[in-house]
Amino acid sequence: MFQLGSALLDGCVLAVLAREDAYGYSLTQDIKQVIPVSESTLYPVLRRLQKDQMVTTYDQPHSGRNRRYYRITDEGHTHLRNIQTSWGTFKDGVDSLLNFTPEEKAALAVAVEAADTEANAERQMQRIKEKSTATGAQDESQGSRQTNPLSGQEGARA
Repeated sequence: MFQLGSALLDGCVLAVLAREDAYGYSLTQDIKQVIPVSESTLYPVLRRLQKDQMVTTYDQPHSGRNRRYYRITDEGHTHLRNIQTSWGTFKDGVDSLLNFTPEEKAALAVAVEAADTEANAERQMQRIKEKSTATGAQDESQGSRQTNPLSGQEGARA
């Protein structure tokens, strides 16, 4: 799995919060659907984003306890757009290295087919050599014996 840098993790958190406010556990579960992340990784990110004024918090009662919710700020939205732009540029660059154009795919298919044909020819030649060697060894061992034409039995050569 790829390692996530802090900027990319920030972007993922901010993107989820741009859709709706969330509490820590639900935020972790949303992000876990796409990338492996634990709560112990996520809470320091949330604290840093709060310190940097990218998110704010508010508490809301739930089942007799308070649940802390996170909300993206205007600064967070701006930061998210910057991350999205940077990610798009980075992703396009990596895609250009990892993916092939249709012309490159066609050339690669021809090269693979040629390599397969060459490999098949080499295997066929190896089989012929092995068969020839085996046949030659049989001929040699049979050449040391001679069949008596009158009796049809094998006998030792004189």
